[in-house]
Amino acid sequence: MRDLKAVGKKFVHVMYPKKSSALLRDWDLWGPLVLCVSLALMLQGGSADSKDDGGPQFAEVFVIIWFGAVVITLNSKLLGGTISFFQSLCVLGYCVMPLTVAMLVCRLVLLAGAGTVSFIIRLIVVGAMFGWSTLASTAFLADSQPPNRKALVVYPIFLFYFVISWMILTFTPQ
Repeated sequence: MRDLKAVGKKFVHVMYPKKSSALLRDWDLWGPLVLCVSLALMLQGGSADSKDDGGPQFAEVFVIIWFGAVVITLNSKLLGGTISFFQSLCVLGYCVMPLTVAMLVCRLVLLAGAGTVSFIIRLIVVGAMFGWSTLASTAFLADSQPPNRKALVVYPIFLFYFVISWMILTFTPQ
């Protein structure tokens, strides 16, 4: 129960991003694991045995998220970051939450039907949640970097969440 409360507090920190060390102090990977698995399952698409379902496979999403987070963390550490490897993975993983919510909203919008209006709604939702994820993660990670290297850390974070957002936006169930 204590771990569930800690995960819930970290979700609140991502929902209301502010410069705080609480998310960094007590890192865990339970929340990022749940978010990654749920996002991968929602992106899975239609039937499991269909080869042309139009969406990425579970393993592809899982590997893109975790490999991307590891690359960003290594970049941060090589540029002189002051946080640990697992603290950075924790922050990047928890900040996938807005994109997971965007995927849920996009699935609901796609239930109503695909078309131009549906695409515009999904574009607005995914764009807003992409900005939220990027803002939340940089609020936590930017202060751990030397002042002259912050842009070198923020750019890969931007690309990481952009790739995930693109997968969500281009998802079409068959």
